[in-house]
Amino acid sequence: MAKLIYAANVSLDGYMEDERGNIDWSISDDETYAFWTDFQRTIGTYLYGRRLYETMVYWETASASGDQPEVRREFGQIWRAAEKIVYSRTLQAVSSARTRIEREFDPDAIRRLKESSGADITIGGLELAGQAMSAGLIDECHLLLNPIVLGGGKRALPDNVLMRLELLGERRFRSGVVHLHYRVIV
Repeated sequence: MAKLIYAANVSLDGYMEDERGNIDWSISDDETYAFWTDFQRTIGTYLYGRRLYETMVYWETASASGDQPEVRREFGQIWRAAEKIVYSRTLQAVSSARTRIEREFDPDAIRRLKESSGADITIGGLELAGQAMSAGLIDECHLLLNPIVLGGGKRALPDNVLMRLELLGERRFRSGVVHLHYRVIV
């Protein structure tokens, strides 16, 4: 059975976006980028909210030629090969292959997807991930804690959700970023 994984870049004070909706504060140097690329290798399906999909769809047409570092070309190849499900009531069409739109979050459909999938699944977008957390569907959390305090913005974890976690691993990067890998205790 596949795991459903919540993975996010997070500020020290718990935000995934600043007050203007920007994520340009997150550190994306070669070391952390290589880590995220390696992380993606086990992922077969991405579950996205609309805004995150609109950010990530860049990888559908990102150049596979030599004008990008190898690790970024690899990330694009991994992303294009995976299935993508976008949860949106407003998005009319997708602009990437292997992608479909779902209008409503259905916990039972996610359970079936986990049971039938041969590769792990990630979920991104706070509202969508919060629904999965509330439904008890998240198996692991991978947080890249960035050495910055934003003071406000979009929180990385929802309010009113209780999840007990077991720390499985951690990794420090030269940039000051710390990766925290947790398993959800059921």
